[in-house]
Amino acid sequence: MGTVLYGFKAIHLNYLVDNVINNKTAFATVCVLSTTSLSATEQSITHEVAYNGFTGLFNTPSAEVLKAGEANIGYTNQLENKGSYADGHNFTFSAGLLENLEVAGRITASSMNDNLFSYENKGQIRDLSFNAKYQLPYIPEDWFSIALGAKDIGGAANNYEAYYLVASKEWWDFRFSAGVSHSDTLTGQLDGAFAGIEYQPLSWLSILAEHDAEAFNMGARITIPKKYLYNFASISINSRLYSNTDLSEKDNYWGVNVNIPLSDEAQANYTKLKPAPRPVQDIAATSTNIKSKATVTTLPSNINASPAQQTPSANQISNAKNVTKSISYGNNKNYQLDSLQNSLINDGFENIRVGISEANNIIVEFENSVFNRNEIDAIGLVIGRITEHFTEQDNEFIVRLSKLDTALLQVKGKIDNYQRFLEENITPDLQISNQFSNKEETNIIWAESTENSSPYLVPRVTFSPSYAAHYATELGVWDYSLAVQADLNIPIWKGAGINLTGQVHVTDSDDFEKGEAFSSRRKETGLTRAVAYQTFALPYGFYNQTQFGLFQDYFDYIGLTNETAWLSPAGRHKLKAKFAVLEYKDYDTRKRDYALASYRYLWAEQDLSFHITGGRFWNDDNGYKLEAKFWFGDANLSLIYSNTDVQKVGLAFSVPLSPRKDMTAGDWQIKGDNSWSQTVSTVVGNDVNLINTTSATTPTSSIDLDKTFLNQDRMSSSYVYAHLARLKEAFETYK
Repeated sequence: MGTVLYGFKAIHLNYLVDNVINNKTAFATVCVLSTTSLSATEQSITHEVAYNGFTGLFNTPSAEVLKAGEANIGYTNQLENKGSYADGHNFTFSAGLLENLEVAGRITASSMNDNLFSYENKGQIRDLSFNAKYQLPYIPEDWFSIALGAKDIGGAANNYEAYYLVASKEWWDFRFSAGVSHSDTLTGQLDGAFAGIEYQPLSWLSILAEHDAEAFNMGARITIPKKYLYNFASISINSRLYSNTDLSEKDNYWGVNVNIPLSDEAQANYTKLKPAPRPVQDIAATSTNIKSKATVTTLPSNINASPAQQTPSANQISNAKNVTKSISYGNNKNYQLDSLQNSLINDGFENIRVGISEANNIIVEFENSVFNRNEIDAIGLVIGRITEHFTEQDNEFIVRLSKLDTALLQVKGKIDNYQRFLEENITPDLQISNQFSNKEETNIIWAESTENSSPYLVPRVTFSPSYAAHYATELGVWDYSLAVQADLNIPIWKGAGINLTGQVHVTDSDDFEKGEAFSSRRKETGLTRAVAYQTFALPYGFYNQTQFGLFQDYFDYIGLTNETAWLSPAGRHKLKAKFAVLEYKDYDTRKRDYALASYRYLWAEQDLSFHITGGRFWNDDNGYKLEAKFWFGDANLSLIYSNTDVQKVGLAFSVPLSPRKDMTAGDWQIKGDNSWSQTVSTVVGNDVNLINTTSATTPTSSIDLDKTFLNQDRMSSSYVYAHLARLKEAFETYK
């Protein structure tokens, strides 16, 4: 039966190939009718990015979109310019932002480095554009898919602007797509009805045929799956082998695409939790309904006895209630508390205190300097350690996370309830708050003091690239200046420290060399920042940080910056005010300052936040900036629109350049940047697409409230509740 079915597929493909070339109308009709056919199999067909940057075939889109958190980097040599096709360069970067939304940036160029201002290069093209596609939701998967899309959105010179509606249907080893579009391109590509067929007889091979509203194109795609590339990425190579277009002197063009996940820690990669048998308590609920019954056991004589063999006496518990300071137990040293404390020290945490309160609650206070990509990993490991050392207890635990003795987050729960979460994946009953006090518990017995690591006066050096670039200008596809940056942070006292930032120049492209067009943005060797900072956690969810010192941003300035933020109790809303007062260091002139106010809403369940910022920016331009930030684990992508002296749209990304767990700090610590970011933008709404890198900007710092103290704006109960599965995974990974 399998042989017969495969033979039928081969005959069907031959019929399609013959008729694709000879009968355009029949080809389009078959595609349209096939989108409404009933599915004969559940085979899943892979999808890749087309030459235009959207998911599709060669020139036409399908109704599929990249998965959320999936990125695709592509290159093809097909160039569409002034009504014809020729050899050139197409670079694409595409990503799935939501389950149904993908966006892409595309650079199209006749040459890589030719100066388009010169007469001999007249007629060449170099263009930066953005695409978007949205797949309509709520359509059953076994029916068909429908998507709306646009390419070359909003730029000043819309060389490839098109808008389309497309439907796709999978049937056996085929995917049929058909749609309509409107475009003003001189080639006629995607200006009218279009259709395409993808035939995938093997998991690594696809045969592609399409009508792009101007011509018929056919070719093949070969895909190397992730499992053959250490599960890091998949690579596809495609070639257009035939076309009946009259706009090109040759038929054959080729492309290559690399598919990579933005982060392995994205929510979609975690096992969904089972519902709790009773509702999760609200953050404002009191702990009166969670009464601890068990106590911490001690070793009267044999310190090497197992926890299960330890039995407390009534006198020991009674005496413990009257102790409020760290004490020495002598031969009766508390085995479980000290063992837990030593485990946390070995994990690399700092400022650790482990104790038991009068109400028999296990209390852990600590600071994290090893899980710098995401503080939630540290919280997950600490709570997991508590369950390891109190395996037969139902005590309540209280975990408090701080940074330089600045209180940040408290998590409360019951040990047996959390053990069930770790063992059975059942949603735990936790109370999480940003506002708490260590005075909530009285008469605390702290574990005997051992050699513990202090966060203060420990040099911490962060290395990262310092990078400036221009893309798709008249001078080149990619011009850049690169340096290696080192940030030295030395904490001094509570909430305060010294931060020195310097860089060493590495290399430039020709146009960034001294005296050339972009030399003003060239990365120079030297000190770029030297500041002292002081941070406070204030009542009612307020945080404040002031920095004073030397700020180098093309010129040397001396002055101060200040930012004040307010977080709502669950962390969904944030208000922030930021201002700077700076003066030139070497001569008298007017002050350089900025003043901004912003609001952020966090939709933690979808890993999505919305930002609006307004006021006076760094270059004296007044206006506002809108941003939608999509998180995938510890990486994020942002869509940005700003309107100050010009209008700009852009795509930004931030990725960690460090391992998930950094080296433990002893006398010093070296690490990578936990959120290295870059932005690519273009001017919109103007007749001329001028280079603009100065509007709607503010100087960045390696030390600020969000990045250093508030877990990249994810230090909130709503974020932790939405990522409980990561607490469990972090403990299982690093225990």
